[in-house]
Amino acid sequence: MSAASPRKRVAALISGRGSNMLSLMAAARQADYPAEIALVFSNKPDAPGLETAKDAGIATAALFHKDFASREDFERAMQDILLAHKIDLVCLAGFMRLLTPWFVEQWTGRMINIHPAILPSYKGLHTHARALADGVKLHGATVHFVVPEMDAGAIIAQAAVPVLDGDTPETLGARVLIQEHVLYPLALKLVASGAAKIIDGKVLTGETANGETLVVPSPSLQGA
Repeated sequence: MSAASPRKRVAALISGRGSNMLSLMAAARQADYPAEIALVFSNKPDAPGLETAKDAGIATAALFHKDFASREDFERAMQDILLAHKIDLVCLAGFMRLLTPWFVEQWTGRMINIHPAILPSYKGLHTHARALADGVKLHGATVHFVVPEMDAGAIIAQAAVPVLDGDTPETLGARVLIQEHVLYPLALKLVASGAAKIIDGKVLTGETANGETLVVPSPSLQGA
């Protein structure tokens, strides 16, 4: 990103404490990071992450989804807020709502999500327990573009951790979450800088990724 390039305005969508939101906020404090967290939005007005964002001087907004007659009515109101804040990119960071095709279409190629599994394996919920039940030796996280089909968008970056003997869903999930906090800022950087491009349904990052998107962590960190 050249010095003259404006930083992309990002909205982080949360439903709870927003731990991945925190990692994005930390990355965005770097002067050379190509994105700023311009808004934190929640479908739950009491989400703890809203206060965290306010304390950091970030604009916040909330709409309780149950106050709306339909899912699309809620999303149209949310869309008005995003447009009012001149948002360029949307990051789903623990936003516990399925989005309608209408909303996804508004943000095609501009909305990303982090999923606690190495997609295309283990779409949906309870990913850590399912991975343990299958006896896999590697598990991890994926950042992908959002499409109408759940967890099916083009993959931007992935992180892998080993599955250890004696792991529980909780211990495995905790290890994956550490890598989520590394992976999501990297993926947003690739998207916001323009390095990540969707070609024939796949994300190409070119030489600017410097190989960072292959596997996180490095072998020396796998026991962490």
